[in-house]
Amino acid sequence: MSEHNIPNGWIRAKISDISIKGLQRKPAVDERFTYVDIGSIDRSLKKISDPQVIAGGNAPSRARKVIESGNVLVSLTRPNLNAVALVDQKYHNQIASTGFEVIKPVLVDSRYIFTLVRSKEFVDQISGVVQGALYPAAKSSDVQNFEFPLPPLTEQKVIADKLDTLLAQVENTKARLERIPQILKRFRQSALAAAVSGRLTEEWRRIHSPLENTGQLLSRWEKTRYERFEEAQDKLLQSGKIKKFRKFKKPSNPDLDTAPPPDIPDSWKLVSVSQLAECLDHMRIPVKKDDRATAKGLYPYFGANGEVDKVDEYIFDGDFVLVTEDETFYGREKPIAYRYSGKCWVNNHAHILQAPTRLANDYLCYSLMHYNVIPWLSGTTGRAKLTQAALNSLPIGLPPENELNEIVHRVDQLFAHADCIEQQVKNALARVNNLAQSILAKAFRGELTEQWRKDNPELISGENSAQALMERIKVERAAMKPAKKTRQKRTTA
Repeated sequence: MSEHNIPNGWIRAKISDISIKGLQRKPAVDERFTYVDIGSIDRSLKKISDPQVIAGGNAPSRARKVIESGNVLVSLTRPNLNAVALVDQKYHNQIASTGFEVIKPVLVDSRYIFTLVRSKEFVDQISGVVQGALYPAAKSSDVQNFEFPLPPLTEQKVIADKLDTLLAQVENTKARLERIPQILKRFRQSALAAAVSGRLTEEWRRIHSPLENTGQLLSRWEKTRYERFEEAQDKLLQSGKIKKFRKFKKPSNPDLDTAPPPDIPDSWKLVSVSQLAECLDHMRIPVKKDDRATAKGLYPYFGANGEVDKVDEYIFDGDFVLVTEDETFYGREKPIAYRYSGKCWVNNHAHILQAPTRLANDYLCYSLMHYNVIPWLSGTTGRAKLTQAALNSLPIGLPPENELNEIVHRVDQLFAHADCIEQQVKNALARVNNLAQSILAKAFRGELTEQWRKDNPELISGENSAQALMERIKVERAAMKPAKKTRQKRTTA
């Protein structure tokens, strides 16, 4: 907002030039009032949202600043988050936190100042002077010393009206875009539900026959797993890492008692996870955080929620499905299963599974991403755990292999489509956010009201000019200052 970027007739001013200092008071013990804390600000909507109604006796020590309708609140703590709001009538004469700078404009349109403190230049400048590492905060003087272009009062109102309309359109667009990720989340869950129940390939089954039944498929896969197991054991024996063969563990039967089994087509078979994939948990080794801190970071180190670090060695090399063992399960947003191919290290907070083929791993992962494992959890809600035994016994619908491959192909396509839309939404949101700042920048350069000034020269000159306005503000501010108390000299007899 440099000098050459403002129109003729505008002036530059500091916030301290056009506002007065607000009052502070300690609420009475039995007084009930609305308390506006920094957490009461909706940073997205830039509004006061769900403030507390409390009694003075329960009020925190920072509940001191009296706010009035038309005041502008600016959070001094972490100003880069831009927690700002315009106080409306329902919060008139209530109390806000001392963590705010309360701007009380004098003869200036409050909406103009409110849009000013939302601008990138204001946020960047105030954020650049913060102090403190744990709770970075600006000072009151940082806000008060901010310099900005001040138009004549009538033009301020025109600018504020235009910004109200334009920014509302931007916010509406942003709100619609922000709803799309949740729609895509539901779409993915619907795709998974259709996939693991057979609905996704219902038409496909009518024109395609299984190349082998699921019983034959399981026998073939179990033979493959046994051969793979013996080969791995032989390598370990030859390298001296083990002294004798470990016994091959037979798969568990599916647990059909803990919860009702899923409905599947007649050509499918209910199998346990351990019948579909081998659990390699016995090979997991945790690595201390201090040891990981000194690593160069050649290979991913996986935990319950995905990659948590990097390490210099690996214990697994192949194609895997990793499953959360002991993290948040109730109200969880992320899927409990994820895929990884290549060299890696896995700690004891994630189960590691390996099916006979890559597509079988994909199908297993998709099945577990949709699975409601809550009935199989042990422990308390806060410390819930999906044990290896419970995981191995989870019942899953297994289709014939050619249908399994078709399911994976279709889900991959649907997810790729959803991912593409999600990326487009992210790009659109970035453009919308930039658009809001572009509109604000144009407003403070006078570009939104360029034609208006040409059409209304009498409203921006003479006694209506910004300079004349500033003179009136000075007089008004002086009149609003409380008179200084004078101390009378004591007289002696």
